Amino acid sequence: MTASATTHPRFAAALAALGLNGIETRSFPAATRTAAQAAEAIGCKLNGIVKSLVFEADKEPVLVLMDGASRVDTERLRAELGAARVRRADATTVRAATGYAIGGVPPFGHVTPLRTLADRGLLGEEVVWGAAGTPHTVFPLSPAALIAHAGATLVDIAERPA
Repeated sequence: MTASATTHPRFAAALAALGLNGIETRSFPAATRTAAQAAEAIGCKLNGIVKSLVFEADKEPVLVLMDGASRVDTERLRAELGAARVRRADATTVRAATGYAIGGVPPFGHVTPLRTLADRGLLGEEVVWGAAGTPHTVFPLSPAALIAHAGATLVDIAERPA
């Protein structure tokens, strides 16, 4: 299926603007708000999900794209950004910066252009699934295409195993 009535209108417009009109979006009756919920609904591995996470670096919102099985190492993120302080953004900041609620933030199509970083771990999958603007919709894309369309810088910011 292609972008449907259940796809967030802003995200559908972003797909069209990027020339991604044929991208399949899927809608689920149960929320796909977390990576685990999305992976279960889609039937893929957890690292086949791309999380779109908003952080504040010295009070400026930054988008981080991370595979669903990994966590962001905030110290590595801070160093990568050259920031004095980095923290997860609250729900109000996320909505103001992206135009979407937490759990539905897509990797592109935001109300504000955001500096975007993508963890290199995303490249380990053939296809990743991201939120399509709502907690109930997702879409697939190759990691390379997703990173390119998001205008992301490829970095190594995942937590390392202890």
